[in-house]
Amino acid sequence: MIRQVRISDAESIAEIYNYYVLNSIVTFEEEIVTTEEMADRIQAATAGKSEGADNLPWLVAELDGEVIGYSYATKWKERVSYQFSVEVTVYLTPALKSQGWGTRLYSALLSELNHYSPKINAVLGGISLPNEASIALHEKFGMKKVAHFKEIGFKFNRWIDTGYWQKILNNHI
Repeated sequence: MIRQVRISDAESIAEIYNYYVLNSIVTFEEEIVTTEEMADRIQAATAGKSEGADNLPWLVAELDGEVIGYSYATKWKERVSYQFSVEVTVYLTPALKSQGWGTRLYSALLSELNHYSPKINAVLGGISLPNEASIALHEKFGMKKVAHFKEIGFKFNRWIDTGYWQKILNNHI
């Protein structure tokens, strides 16, 4: 099942995310995120606009009542001219990678973004390279590589490239 995130999901989400913080280059964070910090992130992303939040979609995947993955959209940049552009991401419990859950989460997320108001026009996904699985997932949804930054991150004592994939939703104003 894929559903809207709840604050009560913060512990499970932090657990999933922290695996990647500690064991991969997928995220450039290096310190684990507490349940409280994750709850704050969820609240900031999903609260109503009147409260100063982005109010962008954040979804979770559940299997047998357990959160096994999540996907969300964030503002691409702060400047007002970027208000119709978002960055998307997906994280899965490592044991359930390559079982279609990333596809299901991105499909639901992109569907929500297609109906979002104000209209979202550009969707971007940043990928730490190399990462063939993530590239394949983004390209499955019609995203095309638009940027490649050489040695932009440094984690685990090595330089890491990052690429960006983009899709235009054609939600013109």
